[in-house]
Amino acid sequence: MDYLPFTRPSIDEETIAGVAEVLRSGWLATGPNVAKFESRLSEYLGGRQVKSFTSATGALEVALQVCDIGEGDEVITPAMSFTATPNVIMRVGARPVFVDVDSSRNLDLDRVEDAITEKTRAIMPVHFAGLPVDCDRLYEIAKRHGLRVIEDAAHAIGSEFRGKKIGSFGDLVSFSFHPNKNMTTIEGGALSFANPEESAKLDKLRFHGISKDEQGNMDVDLPGGKYNLSDVAARVGIGQLEKLDSFNEKRRKLVNRYFECWKAEGCELPSRGEGHTWHMFAPLIPFEKFGISRSEFIRKMHEKKIGVGVHYPALHLFSLYRELGYREGDFPHAEKIGRETVTLPLFPMMEEEDVERVCEAVSEVLS
Repeated sequence: MDYLPFTRPSIDEETIAGVAEVLRSGWLATGPNVAKFESRLSEYLGGRQVKSFTSATGALEVALQVCDIGEGDEVITPAMSFTATPNVIMRVGARPVFVDVDSSRNLDLDRVEDAITEKTRAIMPVHFAGLPVDCDRLYEIAKRHGLRVIEDAAHAIGSEFRGKKIGSFGDLVSFSFHPNKNMTTIEGGALSFANPEESAKLDKLRFHGISKDEQGNMDVDLPGGKYNLSDVAARVGIGQLEKLDSFNEKRRKLVNRYFECWKAEGCELPSRGEGHTWHMFAPLIPFEKFGISRSEFIRKMHEKKIGVGVHYPALHLFSLYRELGYREGDFPHAEKIGRETVTLPLFPMMEEEDVERVCEAVSEVLS
């Protein structure tokens, strides 16, 4: 029986051949394939302006810089996400203000306004596992308080809210194309944005602060980073984007099978919702009730040749954020998720029989 990882990228032979062509071309850094990838991604998002990056983390950090967020500012963000989300807030000198998540595992919008202070400059929500935040309500809150919105859509390429793709509307929206995401560029990301006047600043922040006039004379007027995508990565992205919708449809079918086959009573299955692209399938398992630790559960699943991930521990319990004054008990729902969450296999190359095998293994281990 083959080992079933919790995720695996799907790279077709045409894309592999295309990468070989790029390698033979001699143009490996940012070039024609990056331009083509950005253009196609823009088309996919309804014509929105799009810039590619070496990572979604870089895109988020640059988005904060574009908004002139820095020392003394505060950014509201969920207490349960990958650490990249609050890390970039701290890297620009601002303070992450955590808010608990609700049953969807997205930012609890009922609690956001209580966290807004005179120092708040932006809200950074996360569309967890591909399930969109209530964007209408989110943007209504932001507008009422004069705040920017930087959406961490690392999990949400192809997700839709009220029939509109995440990233086709809104303020600034960051995507991830890491190998475990719904599409990949090996490593990489992108930023979709609404304001055309911010394009030039984005370009400078993405590449050393450099600008050039019509004669090609170079100037540097801000300390930019280096986040430009390579043509090799972009060629992978071109092939992936063509198949993204079919990848996401397969994920939905596999998740439907998870719900049909699940037999382990007492667990909390993820929230379902319109426009969900199911980057992950992450049930909550009350390990104490079943008399088993999470590490033991993962070990026993591994013995059955099934991979399991953990996405994610509660952020405020990490040492870095405890130094900001956060403590256990601050965000009970995030902490419960952090204790009980496991990520089970879900990727387009799986078949329904694989889902059945996982559900059976979970029941056996927990019983």
